[in-house]
Amino acid sequence: MPVRILVIDDDAIACEFLQEALSLAGYEVDSFTSARKALREDLSTYDLLMSDIRMPDMDGLEFLRRVHEKWPELPVILMTAYGSLETTMIALRLGAWDYISKPFSPDQIRAMVKKVLEVRELQQQRMRGQPKATEAPEFIGSSATMVDLYKQLARVADSSASVLIEGESGTGKELTARSLHQLSIRREKPFVVVHCGAIPETLLESELFGYEKGAFTGADRPHPGLIESAQDGTIFLDEITEMSSGLQAKLLRFMQDGEIRRLGGHEVRHAAVRVVAAANRNINDEIAKDKFRADLLYRFVVRLHIPPLREHKEDLPLLVESLLKKLGYTNVRVSDESMELLIAYDWPGNVRELQNVLQQTMLLSPFLLILPENLPERFRQKRDAPPPQLMPLEGAEREQILQCLKSTSWNQSRTAQLLGIDRKTLRSKIQRYGLLKNG
Repeated sequence: MPVRILVIDDDAIACEFLQEALSLAGYEVDSFTSARKALREDLSTYDLLMSDIRMPDMDGLEFLRRVHEKWPELPVILMTAYGSLETTMIALRLGAWDYISKPFSPDQIRAMVKKVLEVRELQQQRMRGQPKATEAPEFIGSSATMVDLYKQLARVADSSASVLIEGESGTGKELTARSLHQLSIRREKPFVVVHCGAIPETLLESELFGYEKGAFTGADRPHPGLIESAQDGTIFLDEITEMSSGLQAKLLRFMQDGEIRRLGGHEVRHAAVRVVAAANRNINDEIAKDKFRADLLYRFVVRLHIPPLREHKEDLPLLVESLLKKLGYTNVRVSDESMELLIAYDWPGNVRELQNVLQQTMLLSPFLLILPENLPERFRQKRDAPPPQLMPLEGAEREQILQCLKSTSWNQSRTAQLLGIDRKTLRSKIQRYGLLKNG
């Protein structure tokens, strides 16, 4: 008996696309362009539901809520072109089995459906709990890369498991740690940040574990450590690779049994604290150099990788808009040509560098429209970059897009309309093909 799938999307073309993509994999696929109409059917006859989120009569989240009330075991995949951490959290809390960011390829959606159906088979033998979470910290970006990160955060947040966050400088590791805390049941408890690289090694142990009166010269009274002060909450150890080997051993013992012994004391204390750490160096390289203990690494149950900005440049327009508002420039716009230059750049300093560039630009050129000449010199130099090596079909597409851009005087909204694609896709292709207005 074939697997039956129901697709709900107010866009009839999207329904046809999914029906064709999934039918080729042997699934029996029906569709509705209205969630409200779909709910009038007996949905228990289907093995899987797939719903868009933004729909006019009833959105996908409300549809998901009603499905989960009536058919709690029926898996639902949500689809959206407007992904955010908040939406992901709500979707997972309401019982969504997975969540995919548009646009996606037929292979991507077939792989996701296969995975969900396999998990459903396993769940029929063993029930799995859904993560619980609430208010989301401020993450910006709706790309597939960021949605994948949101899903990982949502699934890990409410666990007590220790987490190691890895990523380049400026990618938002502390924001990620705060997100894990805010989205967990510990959110009302302390969140204590320790910048291991900023505290002298001789002081870090006493700061973390505390000390008793007389433990050393100047210790005239007992002092609880930062781990104790985070009781029932989260302690975030930034730049953990800066910690000495001896202190790593003491942290390892705490993570194993939750026991603390203050400097100069004999009493064993217990602290229920979730440990979240961040590393901006390659942990595997540090272990190879004997600078980081492998056994401490194994105490971190989850390793989260924060993607660098160059891996999700399609989020740049949203990030720029958000950062300009954060800096107080709510009416400032970035010209299309300037945005192309920003997208063409690799951002070694990630979001932190982007904020610095915007601050510098607005300080030196406080205009309502940011033009290429307002950007730092390193961006203007990108105009001279050679075009990428392309396959023949890609070259033809590049030429078509370039001619269309020229015919509209580089009006990207009009060009996207003429080409029959959305503006986000056009921007991605402009970046891919190295197209510049005066190039």
